Amino acid sequence: MPLVNTREMFKKAYEGGYAIGAFNVNNMEIVQGITEACKELNSPVILQVSSGARKYANHTYLVKLVEAAIEVTGLPIALHLDHGDSFELCKSCIDGGFSSVMIDGSHLPYEENIALAKKVADYAHQFDVTVEAELGRLAGIEDDVNVSAADASYTDPAQVQDFVERTGVDSLAIAIGTSHGAYKFKPGQKPQLRFDILAEVEKRLPGFPIVLHGASSVIPEFVDMINTYGGKMPDAIGIPEDMLREAAKMAVCKINVDSDLRLAMTATLRKYLAEHPSHFDPRQYLSPARAAIKDMVAHKITTVLGSAGKV
Repeated sequence: MPLVNTREMFKKAYEGGYAIGAFNVNNMEIVQGITEACKELNSPVILQVSSGARKYANHTYLVKLVEAAIEVTGLPIALHLDHGDSFELCKSCIDGGFSSVMIDGSHLPYEENIALAKKVADYAHQFDVTVEAELGRLAGIEDDVNVSAADASYTDPAQVQDFVERTGVDSLAIAIGTSHGAYKFKPGQKPQLRFDILAEVEKRLPGFPIVLHGASSVIPEFVDMINTYGGKMPDAIGIPEDMLREAAKMAVCKINVDSDLRLAMTATLRKYLAEHPSHFDPRQYLSPARAAIKDMVAHKITTVLGSAGKV
């Protein structure tokens, strides 16, 4: 089975009231943990790669890892560029075998964002590659994304129909209160998603797939484990999972998860190495880290996404 784009999986998700998990990948163990969980639960999945991941692991290695996952699992998998910041980067991923790309022009003035998104969509659609764009800006820091709270802005529902019609993009990432990274909120600040904005966007774009970035829940179990074994993450607060599940029942068809993967892997590695200080075989400490990622992804599928059994 070849890579698939997101068009059909989003159509099914919208009609079925669930979301597809888009999980960031950086190495073999992360790819394996994610796809093993999806295989066991018969869930479609998007594996996404940031520009930082391409620099770290190399484009070709990542593509081949995802192709191997398809061969092993038989799952429909989309390979997606996360937060592409230029036409050249998107084109490189399209030419290099990706089945979906995101062009993030949210930092640009509105008309420039439209022009850039349209340029990418026009090129991508020649190769049946789907395109995600972003309108509104999420705060937070994650990989190459760094937006201060002062520069963040909610999506304006009055702009979404014009934006989608003029660009021809296939899905739209919006800002309704999620945030990149593990430190999404100040201590004591209560996370709150703007469901009123989401409802208005859905009203103006009926049937159109919406995307949530910065949607990791920063699972307390892993934060506590990191702190127990020498880390310092007392103020890490994520998005409550019941809010994400509610969004998945509405127009949100893709929910991005990155920080929770990093936390699961790092927490398990810290614990293992602290308890086995003489071990130096990477297979010994990466195996439980891979298992932790698998368990965390299975939890997301069943508790947040609702995508189990949807292949």
